[in-house]
Amino acid sequence: DQPIRHRMFDTRMSLTHKFEIAGHEGYITVGLYENGQPGELFIHMAKEGSTIGGLMDTVGTLTSVALQYGVPLKALVDKLINTRFEPSGFTGHPSIPYAKSVLDYIGRWLGGRFISADYLTQTVTTNADLAAPAVALPTGGVAAAYPPPSRSREEALPPEVARARVLYDGAPTCAECGMLMTPNGACYKCENCGGTSGCS
Repeated sequence: DQPIRHRMFDTRMSLTHKFEIAGHEGYITVGLYENGQPGELFIHMAKEGSTIGGLMDTVGTLTSVALQYGVPLKALVDKLINTRFEPSGFTGHPSIPYAKSVLDYIGRWLGGRFISADYLTQTVTTNADLAAPAVALPTGGVAAAYPPPSRSREEALPPEVARARVLYDGAPTCAECGMLMTPNGACYKCENCGGTSGCS
Protein backbone atom coordinates (compact mmCIF):
# COMPACT_ATOMS: atom_id res chain seq x y z
CA ASP A 1 0.00 0.00 0.00
CA GLN A 2 1.15 3.49 -0.85
CA PRO A 3 1.16 6.02 2.01
CA ILE A 4 -1.60 8.61 1.77
CA ARG A 5 -0.96 12.28 2.41
CA HIS A 6 -3.77 13.97 4.29
CA ARG A 7 -3.43 17.55 3.11
CA MET A 8 -4.94 20.35 5.12
CA PHE A 9 -7.98 22.36 4.02
CA ASP A 10 -7.30 25.72 2.40
CA THR A 11 -8.84 27.39 5.45
CA ARG A 12 -7.81 26.02 8.84
CA MET A 13 -7.22 27.08 12.41
CA SER A 14 -3.67 27.75 13.59
CA LEU A 15 -1.75 28.56 16.76
CA THR A 16 1.23 30.95 16.89
CA HIS A 17 3.78 31.06 19.72
CA LYS A 18 6.48 33.72 20.10
CA PHE A 19 9.75 32.63 21.70
CA GLU A 20 13.19 34.00 22.48
CA ILE A 21 16.47 32.14 23.03
CA ALA A 22 19.44 34.16 24.27
CA GLY A 23 18.07 37.30 22.63
CA HIS A 24 17.11 35.63 19.32
CA GLU A 25 13.38 35.98 18.64
CA GLY A 26 11.28 33.59 16.63
CA TYR A 27 7.73 32.44 15.97
CA ILE A 28 6.23 28.95 15.76
CA THR A 29 2.96 28.63 13.84
CA VAL A 30 1.13 25.29 13.93
CA GLY A 31 -1.69 24.62 11.47
CA LEU A 32 -4.40 22.42 12.97
CA TYR A 33 -6.67 19.74 11.55
CA GLU A 34 -10.36 19.88 12.47
CA ASN A 35 -9.68 17.55 15.43
CA GLY A 36 -7.16 20.04 16.89
CA GLN A 37 -4.07 18.00 16.02
CA PRO A 38 -1.07 19.58 14.24
CA GLY A 39 -0.82 19.13 10.48
CA GLU A 40 1.78 21.71 9.55
CA LEU A 41 4.61 23.70 11.14
CA PHE A 42 6.10 27.07 10.20
CA ILE A 43 9.19 28.46 11.96
CA HIS A 44 10.18 32.09 11.47
CA MET A 45 13.32 33.55 13.02
CA ALA A 46 13.16 37.34 13.34
CA LYS A 47 16.16 39.35 12.11
CA GLU A 48 18.27 36.26 11.35
CA GLY A 49 20.38 35.63 8.26
CA SER A 50 19.32 33.52 5.32
CA THR A 51 21.14 30.39 6.56
CA ILE A 52 19.29 29.83 9.83
CA GLY A 53 16.07 31.17 8.33
CA GLY A 54 16.33 28.73 5.42
CA LEU A 55 17.14 25.82 7.71
CA MET A 56 14.15 26.57 9.95
CA ASP A 57 11.89 26.82 6.87
CA THR A 58 13.15 23.43 5.75
CA VAL A 59 12.59 21.84 9.16
CA GLY A 60 9.05 23.22 9.15
CA THR A 61 8.35 21.87 5.66
CA LEU A 62 9.74 18.40 6.45
CA THR A 63 7.79 18.26 9.72
CA SER A 64 4.59 19.30 7.93
CA VAL A 65 4.96 16.63 5.25
CA ALA A 66 5.75 13.98 7.87
CA LEU A 67 2.66 14.91 9.92
CA GLN A 68 0.43 14.83 6.83
CA TYR A 69 1.70 11.34 5.98
CA GLY A 70 0.79 10.15 9.46
CA VAL A 71 4.12 10.19 11.30
CA PRO A 72 3.23 10.49 15.01
CA LEU A 73 4.02 13.90 16.48
CA LYS A 74 5.77 12.19 19.40
CA ALA A 75 8.26 10.52 17.05
CA LEU A 76 9.15 13.89 15.55
CA VAL A 77 9.29 15.73 18.88
CA ASP A 78 11.57 13.08 20.39
CA LYS A 79 14.04 13.70 17.54
CA LEU A 80 13.97 17.48 17.98
CA ILE A 81 14.57 17.67 21.73
CA ASN A 82 18.15 17.70 23.02
CA THR A 83 19.62 18.81 19.69
CA ARG A 84 22.53 21.17 20.40
CA PHE A 85 23.58 24.18 18.32
CA GLU A 86 23.56 27.97 18.52
CA PRO A 87 21.60 29.98 19.37
CA SER A 88 21.14 28.32 22.76
CA GLY A 89 20.59 29.72 26.23
CA PHE A 90 17.99 31.13 28.56
CA THR A 91 14.51 31.74 27.15
CA GLY A 92 12.39 33.57 29.71
CA HIS A 93 9.72 30.86 29.29
CA PRO A 94 8.55 29.78 32.77
CA SER A 95 8.45 26.07 31.88
CA ILE A 96 11.37 25.91 29.41
CA PRO A 97 13.93 28.24 31.03
CA TYR A 98 16.89 26.92 29.00
CA ALA A 99 17.05 25.59 25.43
CA LYS A 100 20.01 23.79 23.87
CA SER A 101 18.92 24.98 20.40
CA VAL A 102 15.95 26.39 18.52
CA LEU A 103 14.86 22.84 17.64
CA ASP A 104 15.20 21.73 21.28
CA TYR A 105 12.86 24.57 22.29
CA ILE A 106 10.40 23.85 19.48
CA GLY A 107 10.32 20.14 20.30
CA ARG A 108 9.66 20.79 23.98
CA TRP A 109 7.00 23.38 23.28
CA LEU A 110 5.21 21.16 20.75
CA GLY A 111 5.43 18.17 23.07
CA GLY A 112 4.16 20.17 26.03
CA ARG A 113 1.31 21.72 24.04
CA PHE A 114 0.08 18.65 22.14
CA ILE A 115 1.39 15.52 23.93
CA SER A 116 2.25 15.88 27.63
CA ALA A 117 3.33 18.62 30.03
CA ASP A 118 6.32 16.40 30.87
CA TYR A 119 8.05 17.70 27.75
CA LEU A 120 8.09 21.20 29.22
CA THR A 121 9.81 20.24 32.45
CA GLN A 122 12.41 17.71 31.29
CA THR A 123 14.79 20.47 30.23
CA VAL A 124 15.11 21.53 33.88
CA THR A 125 14.28 18.61 36.13
CA THR A 126 11.26 16.70 37.36
CA ASN A 127 11.69 18.16 40.86
CA ALA A 128 8.81 20.46 41.73
CA ASP A 129 11.12 22.96 43.45
CA LEU A 130 12.54 24.00 40.08
CA ALA A 131 9.17 24.80 38.54
CA ALA A 132 9.22 28.46 37.58
CA PRO A 133 6.03 30.40 38.31
CA ALA A 134 4.97 32.76 35.54
CA VAL A 135 5.13 36.45 36.36
CA ALA A 136 1.95 38.11 35.14
CA LEU A 137 2.32 41.40 33.28
CA PRO A 138 -0.40 44.03 32.83
CA THR A 139 -0.72 42.96 29.19
CA GLY A 140 -1.23 39.32 30.21
CA GLY A 141 2.25 38.25 29.06
CA VAL A 142 5.02 36.57 30.99
CA ALA A 143 8.06 38.40 32.33
CA ALA A 144 11.33 37.39 30.68
CA ALA A 145 14.31 36.49 32.85
CA TYR A 146 16.69 39.29 31.89
CA PRO A 147 18.79 41.21 34.39
CA PRO A 148 18.55 44.98 34.70
CA PRO A 149 21.74 46.74 33.55
CA SER A 150 22.60 48.03 37.05
CA ARG A 151 23.11 44.53 38.47
CA SER A 152 25.48 41.73 37.52
CA ARG A 153 24.04 38.92 35.39
CA GLU A 154 24.57 36.29 38.09
CA GLU A 155 22.93 38.38 40.83
CA ALA A 156 19.93 39.22 38.65
CA LEU A 157 19.01 35.68 37.58
CA PRO A 158 15.71 34.51 39.09
CA PRO A 159 16.24 31.74 41.69
CA GLU A 160 14.70 29.00 39.53
CA VAL A 161 16.91 29.89 36.55
CA ALA A 162 20.01 30.14 38.75
CA ARG A 163 19.33 26.65 40.16
CA ALA A 164 18.81 25.29 36.64
CA ARG A 165 22.13 26.84 35.58
CA VAL A 166 23.98 25.25 38.48
CA LEU A 167 22.39 21.88 37.74
CA TYR A 168 22.87 21.86 33.98
CA ASP A 169 26.00 23.81 33.07
CA GLY A 170 28.27 21.18 31.55
CA ALA A 171 25.94 18.26 32.30
CA PRO A 172 26.13 15.36 29.80
CA THR A 173 23.18 13.78 28.02
CA CYS A 174 21.99 10.31 29.01
CA ALA A 175 23.39 7.47 26.86
CA GLU A 176 20.10 5.58 27.29
CA CYS A 177 17.42 8.16 26.40
CA GLY A 178 19.27 11.35 25.40
CA MET A 179 17.85 13.59 28.15
CA LEU A 180 20.06 16.09 29.99
CA MET A 181 21.42 14.54 33.23
CA THR A 182 21.61 16.10 36.70
CA PRO A 183 24.51 16.00 39.19
CA ASN A 184 24.37 13.01 41.53
CA GLY A 185 27.33 13.08 43.91
CA ALA A 186 30.52 12.75 41.86
CA CYS A 187 28.66 11.72 38.68
CA TYR A 188 25.36 12.36 36.88
CA LYS A 189 21.90 10.77 36.93
CA CYS A 190 19.08 10.89 34.36
CA GLU A 191 15.78 12.07 35.88
CA ASN A 192 13.91 10.65 32.88
CA CYS A 193 15.00 6.98 32.80
CA GLY A 194 17.19 6.61 35.91
CA GLY A 195 20.43 5.95 33.99
CA THR A 196 23.74 7.12 35.41
CA SER A 197 27.11 8.20 34.05
CA GLY A 198 28.93 5.28 35.63
CA CYS A 199 28.09 5.53 39.33
CA SER A 200 25.66 3.32 41.20
